[in-house]
Amino acid sequence: MNILASAGQLRASFLRWALVIVPVIVLLGILSSQLGNPNSQWFQGLAKPATYPPPATFGIVWIVLYVLMGLALALVCGARGAAGRGVAVGMFGIQLLLNLAWSPLFFGMHRISQALYLLLALDLAVLATTALFWRVRPRAGLLLLPYFAWVCFATVLNWQFLELNRASDGQPYAVKRIEIGP
Repeated sequence: MNILASAGQLRASFLRWALVIVPVIVLLGILSSQLGNPNSQWFQGLAKPATYPPPATFGIVWIVLYVLMGLALALVCGARGAAGRGVAVGMFGIQLLLNLAWSPLFFGMHRISQALYLLLALDLAVLATTALFWRVRPRAGLLLLPYFAWVCFATVLNWQFLELNRASDGQPYAVKRIEIGP
């Protein structure tokens, strides 16, 4: 027989990985978001693009995405002996580091343009991770598709913030626009 593990053993392995990985990734995401302050005077003073969703959306979406990312990683980690597993997990780590660096860079350091470059790198890293996960476990790749879509949206949104707020890029506080009109 070529069966390495039963279906029950594979489910148990996945659950063990998921019970550790999902909370760790969610916690890392929350900690990263705390390193930047979306309620800061700087951010509140920025012009917001029309595509900027209600602020409560971000917390909800990111928690769901971090859970999906954790489940995808648990599927791959549970695929012992699968070809490409190590490379896929390594790429996941790279994209996670890029992800976690965005909030401190954008909100903490007020580097809108550098945050955009970081997001472009993240787009590519998430795409590569999704493809690598897909090869190991197709379901794991599927679980990353909403994340990829959101990161692409975040890239567009970051670009729109930059276009509207070039004078605030890298500044400690936002430049307030005052129009004097008739």
